[in-house]
Amino acid sequence: MVASSLSVFIFCEIDHNPLPKELTPSEPKPFSSLTGLQAAYGEAGPSVITTKLERALEKVAPLLREIFVDFAPFLSRTLLGSHGQELLIEGLVCMKSSTSVVELVMLLCSQEWQNSIQKNAGLAFIELINEGRLLCHAMKDHIVRVANEAEFILNRQRAEDVHKHAEFESSCAQYAADRKEEEKMCDHLISAAKHRDHVTANQLKQKIVNILTNKHGAWGIPCQSQLHDFWRLDYWEDDLRRRRRFVRNPFGSTHLDIACKSSQEYALKEEKVVKSKLVFRSPTLASQNPETELVLDGEDDNVSLLHEKEMDNVGGPVVLSSSAQLVAPVLVARGTLSITTSEIYFEVDEDDPAFKRVDPKVLVYTDGLHGKWMFSEIRAVFSRHYLLQNTAMEVFMHLSCSTFLTKPQRISLATPRQLFKSSNMTQRWQRREISNFEYLMFLNTIAGRTYNDLNQYPVFPWVLTNYDSEELDLTLPGNFRDLSKPVGALNPKRAAFYSERYESGEEDQTPPYHYDSHYSTAATTLHWLVRIEPFTTFFLGANDNKFDHPDRTFSAITRSWRNCQRDTSDVKELIPEFYYLPEMFVNSNGYHLGMREDGTMICDVDLPAWAKKPEDFVRINRMALESEFVSCQLHQWIDLIFGYKQRGPEAVRALNVFHHLTYEGSVSLESIADPLLREATEAQIQSFGQTPSQLLIEPHPPRSSAMHLCFLPQSPLMFKDQMQQDVIMVLKFPSNSPVTHVAANTLPHLTIPAVVTVTCSRLFAVNRWHNTVGLRGAPGYSLEQAHHLPIEMDSLVANSTGSNKRQITDLVDQSIQITTHCFVVTADNRYILVCGFWDKSFRVYSSETGDYPAPRAVLTGHDQEVVCVSVCAELGLVISGAKEGPCLVHTITGDLLRELEGPDNYQCPRLISVSSEGHCIIYYERGRFCNFSINGKLLAQMEVNDSTRAILLSSDGHNLVTGGDNGVVEVWQACDFRQLYIYPGCDAGIRAMDLSHDQRTLITGMASGSIVAFNIDFNRWHYEHQNRY
Repeated sequence: MVASSLSVFIFCEIDHNPLPKELTPSEPKPFSSLTGLQAAYGEAGPSVITTKLERALEKVAPLLREIFVDFAPFLSRTLLGSHGQELLIEGLVCMKSSTSVVELVMLLCSQEWQNSIQKNAGLAFIELINEGRLLCHAMKDHIVRVANEAEFILNRQRAEDVHKHAEFESSCAQYAADRKEEEKMCDHLISAAKHRDHVTANQLKQKIVNILTNKHGAWGIPCQSQLHDFWRLDYWEDDLRRRRRFVRNPFGSTHLDIACKSSQEYALKEEKVVKSKLVFRSPTLASQNPETELVLDGEDDNVSLLHEKEMDNVGGPVVLSSSAQLVAPVLVARGTLSITTSEIYFEVDEDDPAFKRVDPKVLVYTDGLHGKWMFSEIRAVFSRHYLLQNTAMEVFMHLSCSTFLTKPQRISLATPRQLFKSSNMTQRWQRREISNFEYLMFLNTIAGRTYNDLNQYPVFPWVLTNYDSEELDLTLPGNFRDLSKPVGALNPKRAAFYSERYESGEEDQTPPYHYDSHYSTAATTLHWLVRIEPFTTFFLGANDNKFDHPDRTFSAITRSWRNCQRDTSDVKELIPEFYYLPEMFVNSNGYHLGMREDGTMICDVDLPAWAKKPEDFVRINRMALESEFVSCQLHQWIDLIFGYKQRGPEAVRALNVFHHLTYEGSVSLESIADPLLREATEAQIQSFGQTPSQLLIEPHPPRSSAMHLCFLPQSPLMFKDQMQQDVIMVLKFPSNSPVTHVAANTLPHLTIPAVVTVTCSRLFAVNRWHNTVGLRGAPGYSLEQAHHLPIEMDSLVANSTGSNKRQITDLVDQSIQITTHCFVVTADNRYILVCGFWDKSFRVYSSETGDYPAPRAVLTGHDQEVVCVSVCAELGLVISGAKEGPCLVHTITGDLLRELEGPDNYQCPRLISVSSEGHCIIYYERGRFCNFSINGKLLAQMEVNDSTRAILLSSDGHNLVTGGDNGVVEVWQACDFRQLYIYPGCDAGIRAMDLSHDQRTLITGMASGSIVAFNIDFNRWHYEHQNRY
């Protein structure tokens, strides 16, 4: 059946081809052989028939072969020959071996195939239909499945193509944006560098002009008036972070056009403050759980310090760049922070609308707007909080200044609590190795208090309560404040008021608090410092360009203390300047601060009766801070401000809870989506003040008592036995030449602690120092040490054969008298600088090698030869005196600050000594002494009969030691030149002197060629030692 159908199909296909009309059959008839087929075409011939078959069946023949191959298992059972042989097998061999259509037609038309088809056609057709149906269904399912899979694959590929295309477009857009941003950054950095160079050039130009036009400059007029000089507080900090020195202020003014605020303005302001407080409710608060408050410092070390995009492809030295803000007093400037391999840059965005609104008078006092800082200048970097968020850092420089920067991301550095735990400052304070002032400044620094943010200004305590007496007795406990209580709780009536406020809870949704004001705010800081620039300008900028109402201006210390005890809105503590800066109490620029309601004009701050001048108040206030009464209580005040009584239940019991927006972690500004609410929150934080970071969660240890330390060896502040001998030893050198210079570099960490001496014959000696004073009872003490003297003569000098190795061979100018000022010994005892040579040079000598360093700065202003110089590196000052005057004060960078003018007959300076406390003692010819402050004020003067050859100030600047031709060492109180002690006279004149590092041994160089070591203890003249011990 199948074969028959196929045969008919073949010939039907052939019929589709046009045939000659005479040969067209009336109906198709099967042919039994090819011969019959040829006959049907008459005379055409075999080749024509073959060609026509090939043409007619060229499309059908491949299909037939595929059918036979696909259905071979079925057809092989059906198509059998007359003898039972399988016809299909033979046909497959034929079809595979040849592709000829003729042979296929001959196979299908053979008699064997025709018989087999006729015999089995019916059964085969039925089986074929059945198998075809099954195969059709299977094929359909397969095709559907394959189609679905194909569609899925195509859809996935299509989606991937769309995604890849989108990624490609996004990548291209991001790449273009990055390149644009980098180009913008490069342009910004180039323009910033040009601007910075322009600023630097202007500064150098102004410096040169100042040097030339100054009174002592080449173009200056010697008698020009100094009435119009204005001064401002410099940003230079000493080792205790005190800003003490004043520099000329070219932008200074008397502000005569400035008015004072009226009472009505204060009423409106207070009404606005009350309304603003109603905005803040609990939704802005973080968890108030005390346990969570203890970890608010943020100890996530995975957050990088500068978590910003690295600019790997940017040309030039920039490694990292980020948006940032420079925080300065009363100013926050947006800009760009850039870091290279060796420098940090900050460039302010001058196009920022907020920056354009800043008063130009404020900008002139703001450093760092176009800042550049070398990595080599950085001393330390501390984590800081800004607006209660851990997003800032403060960079401290070697030039004794700091820069406060804030960024959008969190800053990951050591937390304040970690810094406190890792430091040994508490132990040093307990052992009295450091003062109360130094320890409080340390705590303020690590707790985030900074000069750059007035809302986080360092905070110090009131320590005295008596501001009325004519005389202040610092040995009476009643004159001191109770440091275990906050200022608000010192008055029992006020304490009851604050306690009731906390219990009542004025606002239900706000955490309760005792005080709605703070002990340290920007307004408080400006209130104290309003008389000195740049704080005057800062005050005016923050108060609508007006001075405060006269009755609210800081006008009297007694009045301020009284307000802190009576006014329920006044709980101010003090600032560090109360303990070191007398200039803050003087209206030196002549501001018109108004008249109080009682008719009193406000000018200088009225001092307590027991202080005759500002310097007296600062000195006595500092003495009170360092007194034993304060020392034994100070740890309790630390608990309130920095410790475990700052927060939680202990703070409640101590009446020490402030508004919640003063504490770190109380609000997350990032979580506030409403820009108006966020702005209001930031403004409220600024007005409320900020509490320091909490440093410890347990009670702070107390300080060891002075009496207890008396029994400990090597105690730095112990009161020594009065029965000690004044003279420890006398060391005679073989040369007999007068010892004109003594340098006691005796710190134990030096490779060779020694006392270096230089004689008039230019022979120097490095005499080893043995620190045996006070060692008795110390660990490792032996009887052998008891026989050691503190100074051991240089072995090369003791043996005359080696003295040539200690000889300065270069000859000095014969017209120059060799004095102690001709020599300087470096702190490590390795080099000696010598001056006085014929070529006006100075030279460096060493036991190993010599060197001639280039000068760091050239100081000008003297018309005659310089005969005395003293350098105070801690204050960054150089004070020099010419042969016939004057004495000039320079910065170490070469700026001439001022002239120190003594009385009329004090004209020829010969010796100068400066202490780190800011005292400058100048000895003039004929036994005349003057004591100046570093800011040029004459504090005291005296005249003595002896021809003084050497002077020396103690490390705290309170005591002066002198020695001269009469061989007598005298100790004076520096502030008023009151004589404290006279040592027994020596048999030769004194030419030089110095103190050991512990201030216990005085070494003097004698005209007889020897040195004498004296026992000295400045504490024996301390008022507490005299009155209590």
